[in-house]
Amino acid sequence: MTKESLTASWKLLVLRGLIGIVFGIVAMAWPQQTIVVVVVLWGVWALVDGIGLAANAFTEGLGRGQRMLLLGMAAVALVVAFLAFTRPGMAAAALTWVLGIWLLVRGVFELVGALGTVQVAPRWLLVLGALLDIALGWIFIANPGRAVVGIVWLLGLIAVAWGVVFLVLGLIVRRKAAELPDAVSA
Repeated sequence: MTKESLTASWKLLVLRGLIGIVFGIVAMAWPQQTIVVVVVLWGVWALVDGIGLAANAFTEGLGRGQRMLLLGMAAVALVVAFLAFTRPGMAAAALTWVLGIWLLVRGVFELVGALGTVQVAPRWLLVLGALLDIALGWIFIANPGRAVVGIVWLLGLIAVAWGVVFLVLGLIVRRKAAELPDAVSA
């Protein structure tokens, strides 16, 4: 690596770290607004997905069943997009419910798997993981509003942590770049 490429690299790492830290702090300072932004972005994705599914439904060579399935999926995606744009709080709660149900089902299957088969990992650890999924699923279903705020807080904390990692990494690369002579390549 040349000194110039390391210089560009450390600057991007520091910038990435600062953006992560700022995003994390903003997400934790204004969790409700962050939820709305995330739900609206999810709505944009659902809108694009719905349009794409509807367009695919009218391609040649599809049977009636395939066409109806694609149109049904497109309708669901467009309803989700509409709700995300017009009722982001309700959409966030619904998403939290889906996540909670998924965690419950996953936890039950993990528990059955941990108790029923020979495992490489310690059985108690697998049971503990399954029970954690079940507990989180129950919390998400019982308190979808608080759960979604908790998710935003967790994302904010993760963003700050990764931001610090990138910031420190960038400063280490900066120090290494400063130690290299101007014309040396590795």
